[in-house]
Amino acid sequence: MILPFATTGIGSLPHDNPNEACKLVLGSCEIPFWPQLPALSFREFMIPQFSEGMPFLKIDDKRETVLMERDNSDSLMRFYETCSEDLKISVSEGYARGLYAFLRTIKDRRYPALKGQVTGPLTFTLGLKDTSGRPVYFDEELREVSLLLLKAKIRWQADLLRQSADQVILFLDEPILSALGTSAYLGVSMEEALRLLKETSDTILHAGGIPGIHCCSKADWPLVIQSGVRIISFDAYDYLESVSLYPGEFIEFLKNGGYLAWGIVPTTDQIRTETPGSLKERFDAGIALLSKHIPVALLSSRILLTPSCGTGSRSVEEAETVFRVLQELKQLLRESS
Repeated sequence: MILPFATTGIGSLPHDNPNEACKLVLGSCEIPFWPQLPALSFREFMIPQFSEGMPFLKIDDKRETVLMERDNSDSLMRFYETCSEDLKISVSEGYARGLYAFLRTIKDRRYPALKGQVTGPLTFTLGLKDTSGRPVYFDEELREVSLLLLKAKIRWQADLLRQSADQVILFLDEPILSALGTSAYLGVSMEEALRLLKETSDTILHAGGIPGIHCCSKADWPLVIQSGVRIISFDAYDYLESVSLYPGEFIEFLKNGGYLAWGIVPTTDQIRTETPGSLKERFDAGIALLSKHIPVALLSSRILLTPSCGTGSRSVEEAETVFRVLQELKQLLRESS
């Protein structure tokens, strides 16, 4: 059971010092998360971070590129030979210094819940491309290999975080969901998109975790709900109305134990002018809008609070402001509930 208005973050922070990033997370969030640090290394960007172990992968750190280049090696055969339903593949420290600093910081402590994240299968396969610029999603074999890789990373991460937490929450980060259906992705089947999401969500569940998903803007919410995730993280600052379009689906989602993670604290330039008080007004207006169709008691009991997205593109000072405002907003909402 997650307490209403519990706070967590999406993933990325702007720090180049992993210990300082962990300090901010642990001092700000009821559900701590390990920080992704793209300012520290290109390998901590969304696609490279979870690409380690992928056959035919070519990473150029100087050019900051990652792509697939089929060759005559036996890397694909060796990958298949290791595959099993319980395969675990680690993310090494060179790809996730924030994760390893986080683990060292929380050593010998135990938390009610910890949060991790993995790049979602759609964002991964549509973002990782071959030498001709074609996304690996459109290569059926490499799409399946990508799915197997991500599922193995999920199992490994769930086991890792469970050593320090009673509950492990893992988010699928899927910013590309908002672009599905546009001209750039007309070849993406909704049925296949759902299969990829459901398989990764189920893997989190079978690994003993709570599956969540983060979408940066509006998305096909019925499709997201069908994927089996238990937490839907959305930008409640700019895109709350997109949730209000599907009241029936969200009522069933919440009644079946789901949570909405309201990304109500902006990670855009608006953080410079918003205050906990102004965001509470915005939150209250959002509750008023959704409660026209969704029972307010149900809605209010299944809420987490987060920034609207990762803070990796902001300054360190702005990221600190985001999490300070998040803490203060939580206090205001709990006092008024």
